[in-house]
Amino acid sequence: MNGMIFPHWAEPRKLLESIIDEQIPAIMTYLSRGKWHVAKIQMVSLGASKLKVQVIHDERPHPVNIQLNQPVGISLKYRYGKVVFDTTVAGLEPSGGNGGQIVLIVPDRVEIIQRRAYFRVSIPKSLKVNVTLWHRQQNEDSQRRPPDKYWQCRLVDMSAGGLQVVLDNSSEPDFHKGQFVTMRFTPLPYEQPLMFNAQIRNVLPTADGYKTCLGMQIVGLEASPEGREVLQRLCTIVEQYYQINQSSAKQHDVSKSTS
Repeated sequence: MNGMIFPHWAEPRKLLESIIDEQIPAIMTYLSRGKWHVAKIQMVSLGASKLKVQVIHDERPHPVNIQLNQPVGISLKYRYGKVVFDTTVAGLEPSGGNGGQIVLIVPDRVEIIQRRAYFRVSIPKSLKVNVTLWHRQQNEDSQRRPPDKYWQCRLVDMSAGGLQVVLDNSSEPDFHKGQFVTMRFTPLPYEQPLMFNAQIRNVLPTADGYKTCLGMQIVGLEASPEGREVLQRLCTIVEQYYQINQSSAKQHDVSKSTS
């Protein structure tokens, strides 16, 4: 991880055509009734202004609560990085027994983030990054303070796509796999705090049994320009943490060689 990680823009049509030809699956995130939803999709065809996608059901089919003119975010891993963009639902079409196809407006441009931003980095030992965590509330105002019931935990590691936190079991944690939460933390001293939503992927006890580790996937950032600004900042923070860790390791090696 040398040099800063900055997203860059690409002309979408050739990229989308390649994704369709190579049958690369993608993730679609969207809000429905105040809650985030995540669906796995396959891009099936590209027209002059419309992009058709098919929802992939890993197990039994389940309804996709999506509406016309609804904004959605798309993300997928592709070769040298991760492709993200936001778009709008333009139509819903039946498609046999597979649950139908969703017609999206072709984006004007897509954003490509270097893959190394999605490698997990440990939080530098010189930092103690506290995280405020709470259940996502319906119609939640992203600028307001956390609700009365929230949990304080510590950030262990992170990437631009996910993170791991540890919380004390004495706080009676009330979390489970698949749950959506909101979190807020200040990555470095004197910086503005970050706030975004995530989905819990695993809940595991620590080795001593006194604490709980939550592994989470960040969701929804690709669905809006404001969210992608947060995503870009996360990319920068990942690189900063990596550089701090590298500097600490070099200093440790120097001190060992001179002792």
